[in-house]
Amino acid sequence: MVSQSNHDISVTLRHAQGETIAMVCTFIAGFGLSSVENIKHKAILMLVYSAGLRVGEVVKLKPEDIDSKRMLIHIKEPKGRKDRYTMLSETALEVLRQYWKAYKPQKWLFEGARTDRYISIRTVQKILEHACKKADIKKEITVHTLRHSFATHLLEGGTDLRYIQEILGHAHSKTTEIYTHVSTKNISKIKSPLDTLKLNKGGGEK
Repeated sequence: MVSQSNHDISVTLRHAQGETIAMVCTFIAGFGLSSVENIKHKAILMLVYSAGLRVGEVVKLKPEDIDSKRMLIHIKEPKGRKDRYTMLSETALEVLRQYWKAYKPQKWLFEGARTDRYISIRTVQKILEHACKKADIKKEITVHTLRHSFATHLLEGGTDLRYIQEILGHAHSKTTEIYTHVSTKNISKIKSPLDTLKLNKGGGEK
């Protein structure tokens, strides 16, 4: 029997299934991320999908949050909530290294027009909109769609719901307190959906 918490997650993930899932796969593997020429924009979109990040999380990442040794990304939660870790995709890391060499970010991983400020949420949304338009994808795909698609792909791949919940940063209810501790070591072993796709090569310009 599925607990109420797991049921809620399963229902949430259904919003990203069907035609939308197919469109996201087309976008990422075929003409979307592969057609994004700006390496900064590509790195942002890859991190969102490959790690299941919220748009408000990817914009606030700092260079030290990327742990390439353990292949983890440290997500700092607002006060009152526990920080969490999600997996770092090998494919995304490769693009991040290209981005790092080109931009050399300091305080924020993805700086805005002013280097002392992070890139805005609206800018990230526009980056995705532009990428979809360039890829000639008519169906609306939002940053949130990428996050839900990530979770759905993990679920379809057989990843335990406990890990998906932890990776997504869903609030833990009383019914989930009986779950065993989800270690960062196990999270780092989960393969990101991005690493299972065959990406067309392309892009890399500043």
